Amino acid sequence: MSELTLAATHRPLLRQRRWRLPPWGATLSIGFLGLLVLAALAPQLFTRIDPLAIVPRDAFVPPGWEHWLGTDQSGRDIFARIIHGTRQSLFIGVAATALSITIAIALGLLGGLGGARIDRGVGWLLEVLFAFPSLVLALLFVAVFGSGIGPLIIATGLGGAPGYARMVRGQVLAVRNAGYIEAARALGHPTSRIILRQLLPNAMRPLVVTITMGVGQAIVWASALSFLGLGARPPAPEWGTMLSMGRDFIATAWWLTFFPGLFIVLTTLSTTATGRYIQKRLEGRLP
Repeated sequence: MSELTLAATHRPLLRQRRWRLPPWGATLSIGFLGLLVLAALAPQLFTRIDPLAIVPRDAFVPPGWEHWLGTDQSGRDIFARIIHGTRQSLFIGVAATALSITIAIALGLLGGLGGARIDRGVGWLLEVLFAFPSLVLALLFVAVFGSGIGPLIIATGLGGAPGYARMVRGQVLAVRNAGYIEAARALGHPTSRIILRQLLPNAMRPLVVTITMGVGQAIVWASALSFLGLGARPPAPEWGTMLSMGRDFIATAWWLTFFPGLFIVLTTLSTTATGRYIQKRLEGRLP
């Protein structure tokens, strides 16, 4: 009897220790993002075709066995251009988000720890920036400083910074008087150590999900700027640039815009689903 009771007692514990797969939506999203990262690091694993090779006789070939996603007006393979454009699109999204977070941390810490006057000044600055849509701020920057990958990353990063800065400032204000912060001050720890070891990690933890989703949003904004001719310059295989180059042929060659747009949508949905999964995991809402 004791052996049966012991087995029954241990069975739930064994079940709890079993590793569970994420929900199917999160699994697909994480898998898709993993493939994108692999394509960005090693595009030759997916295609050997030169994305810039011009083959006039193959212009406007529809999707088929030889060209899976068709060709454009210059005979360039769409699949090869999307795969090679993954590196540029992901780099723009990650770099722009990193820039947004860096600016947000600086403004958030300044407002949260700088005293009442500085906090009011930072709050006023954020209100002014919020009066303009983020994409409009990015458009103004690119219009003044010119197009290209560098200005595109800076413009997208500046456009997303106010939203992150407001959240960082709110988190800093929420945790700056917490018990562990006061304990660190009482122990005589320098301010820089308290910020780096205690304040910043605890203030940033709730923003991990927002940052994950922000990468997809940055890719959309960068693609929009490239579509308007203010981002990567043709014939660069960047998804937004591909959309811009194919818009004049949408009635006769639908695949020129459909497949780059599809990858933008799937990437955005995947980052959103992955971010929500991380949020549920951190909050303990998953079995």
